[in-house]
Amino acid sequence: MDVLDLSASYDADFVARVQAESGQNTALCYQCGNCTAGCPYTFAYDIPVSRIMRLVQAGQRRAVLSCRSIWLCATCESCTTRCPNDIDVARIMDVLRHMARREGFATERNVKVFWDSFLDSVRRHGRVFEAGLLARYVFLTGRFWTDADLAPRILPKNKLGLKPHAIKGQAEMAKIFQRFAEQEGRS
Repeated sequence: MDVLDLSASYDADFVARVQAESGQNTALCYQCGNCTAGCPYTFAYDIPVSRIMRLVQAGQRRAVLSCRSIWLCATCESCTTRCPNDIDVARIMDVLRHMARREGFATERNVKVFWDSFLDSVRRHGRVFEAGLLARYVFLTGRFWTDADLAPRILPKNKLGLKPHAIKGQAEMAKIFQRFAEQEGRS
């Protein structure tokens, strides 16, 4: 168990940014643990959701952004549904994942690669091109044989297009990505 010196590592700016970006008042959390009790992925987390909420309150930026849990969260919103103070905990987990991404904390590389591949596919085609997403993900992760046994069952059903489909409004989609890049200072 890691021991944290809360007074030395408190980051007030981190707490303010989490609250501003999520629109949630994290101070309302009184550690009842309902979020953790209802989370279907608690078994896989390195830090349970209720403890992440406490670490956010305590301004422990590095501990929160470097944990695996924020990348493994499925955003099923069980935590949000169970919170007696109506805190949108899933929204906070999402904000933390975005913050971790921006600040270079990607503790679950394959999850980040999937995100990047998904967003790249949407940016390029206006919607997800599944075969392209799959190919990019497999190439970048080196997981060549994972799920290869599914191909004989999927391909005959013609559910996986081998060419991307054009959509209406691709220019509008490009504007969304451009606007996001400008907000993030990446244009």
